[in-house]
Amino acid sequence: MRFKTAFILILCLQFILCASSAKKIQQQREKDPRYHYNMGLFYLNNGNLDEATKYFNKCLSLNQNYSLAYNALGLVYLMKGQSEESINNFNKSLKLNPKLTEAHNYLGVVYQEMGLLDKAEQEFRIALADNNYQSKELPYYNLARLYFVQDKTQEALDYVEKSLEINKTFILAYNLKGTILEKLEKYVEAIDVYKRALKTAPEDIDVNFNLAVAYFKNGQLEEANEIFEKIALKATDEEMEKKIKQYRSLIKK
Repeated sequence: MRFKTAFILILCLQFILCASSAKKIQQQREKDPRYHYNMGLFYLNNGNLDEATKYFNKCLSLNQNYSLAYNALGLVYLMKGQSEESINNFNKSLKLNPKLTEAHNYLGVVYQEMGLLDKAEQEFRIALADNNYQSKELPYYNLARLYFVQDKTQEALDYVEKSLEINKTFILAYNLKGTILEKLEKYVEAIDVYKRALKTAPEDIDVNFNLAVAYFKNGQLEEANEIFEKIALKATDEEMEKKIKQYRSLIKK
């Protein structure tokens, strides 16, 4: 009986110690700006922008010089469509850390969304000029988008190809390249590009849709209809559903 009692007391003591340790860890976390920044990233990556904002702001309340948190907040506001707030936070991050090149790339995206194309191009080129920047496929891709909306098709194609040279699994770049080739009426080449993209992301609705459209434009109606039929069951966006129905009705005529 004594042994059993002693064993129970030891277990209780372990639980108390564990609870005490967990409380201490939580208290340390509450004072750690990096913890709140990482939690913000977690929620940002999962699309919960409000929770992300809360944690990034908590991070900055603990350390007002945390440049990465300002950069992340800039991205949150970019995703919310709040351009001025986004620019303000990216500029704060760059003031604290001028070497945070990805903030220049994001600033370019904001300016492009605002129609300030010259300012956007300037930011993308700043990002490309940094030899230490490890994600140059992004500003190359963004420059391609910039030139495409200005009908500078060949320049757009050149830059999107540079993006894909750096990152051969960059789905957005493949999708853009296919769209550019369609505009040039190079449908066979566009089809090939979309197929390469689908090797990496076979269930991507946008790429599948664009492939079907390219087949349609190239007169390969059976192949187009097969894809439209497949993605019609998966499409959740009303606009996408409407476009699929329109193409399928054209094929049936």
